[in-house]
Amino acid sequence: MYKVLLVDDERIILDGISQMVDWPAYQTILAGTAQNGIQAYEKIMREAPDIVVCDIRMPGLDGLELVAKTYASHPHIKFVLLSGFGEFEYANRAMQYGVKHYLLKPTDEIKIGEALKEVIGELTALQHKESFIQEMKGRLRKVLPHVKEQVLKEFVTNKTYGRHDLEEYRSLFQYSFDQPVRLLLFQLEGNVEFEHQFAVKNIAEDLLDSTLLSTTIGQQVLVLIENRDDEQLHQQLQDIRCTFKQYYKMDVTIAISDPGPVTLARKLYRDTLQCLNYRFYLDESGMITTEDTLHSGSLEGGFVLDEERLCMPVRSGHRKEAELALAEFVQELKRAQLSIELTKSYVIQQYVSLIRLTDPEQMQQRYARIPEIAEMSTLHAIQAFLEDTVREITQRNFEQNKVKYNAIVRKVVEIIEQQLGNSELTLNLVANDMLYMNADYLGKLFKKETGEKFSNYVMKLRMKRATEMMQSDPDIKIFEMAELLGFGDNPQYFSQVFKKQIGCTPSEFMKK
Repeated sequence: MYKVLLVDDERIILDGISQMVDWPAYQTILAGTAQNGIQAYEKIMREAPDIVVCDIRMPGLDGLELVAKTYASHPHIKFVLLSGFGEFEYANRAMQYGVKHYLLKPTDEIKIGEALKEVIGELTALQHKESFIQEMKGRLRKVLPHVKEQVLKEFVTNKTYGRHDLEEYRSLFQYSFDQPVRLLLFQLEGNVEFEHQFAVKNIAEDLLDSTLLSTTIGQQVLVLIENRDDEQLHQQLQDIRCTFKQYYKMDVTIAISDPGPVTLARKLYRDTLQCLNYRFYLDESGMITTEDTLHSGSLEGGFVLDEERLCMPVRSGHRKEAELALAEFVQELKRAQLSIELTKSYVIQQYVSLIRLTDPEQMQQRYARIPEIAEMSTLHAIQAFLEDTVREITQRNFEQNKVKYNAIVRKVVEIIEQQLGNSELTLNLVANDMLYMNADYLGKLFKKETGEKFSNYVMKLRMKRATEMMQSDPDIKIFEMAELLGFGDNPQYFSQVFKKQIGCTPSEFMKK
């Protein structure tokens, strides 16, 4: 039902029309009456009727002024004007406000009813038109994201799609083509389903506060953003990777283009594809820029595989040294950035040399895992695989060698105690002439077991013996202790070492 407001300054006309017209018969309801324009406008503001039937001649605010004022605040309200003979010329001024219906006084129900039917027809048609427009806008809002995605996809992949085509869609982008943009290409690692792409795309749109467009291309997600500070962008991208991995337990590699105008989006896209070719060498950050690829292959031909550098600490059971050697091996491969096939061949050579350090049964099991290396998609994954291998073999060798190491170190300690007065006592003497071992290896083994270098251990033991001598024989001479403790005929050097180790001279110690 449409609401009608009836306005006339003559009470008899107001009451007559109110009772004369069968309002429901015309799909209307009389919402109120007013006797002047001022009162009518107040009710219009309060009731917001659909139709106003109004006398054109009224005191205070006449019908024409009421039409103008109402048009400014409620342009959708329709007016039917009541006028006396000779007032039509005056009423025609109301046409500029869309007033089409005038009734000559006195009038009757039939004429008012016909005017109402026409106005209601206009209102109904207007509603249908507005409804249609809103429906079209709603449909456009639904398809617009897909249109934008398709425009972006076509522009970066279709060579026949040029700047002119992009200009036609400028209004869709709502972005100045002159402002620099960046392309982000998300590569999901693993068995990719559409759900995963949809999730990455939505997470990126939520966490990046500068997203302009986004789409999917194959198994990748492409996002166009405004250019921004690198540090802030990298933090947001890490948040995207962490959020996605939290829900789907999958890694995402992100290639980041340099800044450039949106009209060069195809070039920026090619740059990100080139970046992804180097994701094999990425670390755990999962992000790669064009800067990362500038020096690729700079060491090609200069990489030399030294298998023993890693095998020696693994064979000896020295875990920290083995981990350091492995990290250096991987770092050199990363710097060289050889072809992926060549890199994997070096890795397999190193792996084979490692598994030869274990027992035959374990060796066969580990040989069977070589195809896993060939299937790995990143150097970071290969490093994790080698770290597990190195850790397990090193620990096994450490356990096997532990008893032997303890026996050797105990023998070295016994020799030191026996030879403490020998001024020629050195690590080389003990290793080469007494135990027939490599001096460097024996020194590392001794330090690992005792926590002290050989020379420091000898010197500390000599100073300890010196304090014991002075406590048991207060009259002992300094030159005598120097000779007995391996300082020969150099008591001055003995005193210097004693002060450095104990904090006072031998004479001061004896006085105490």
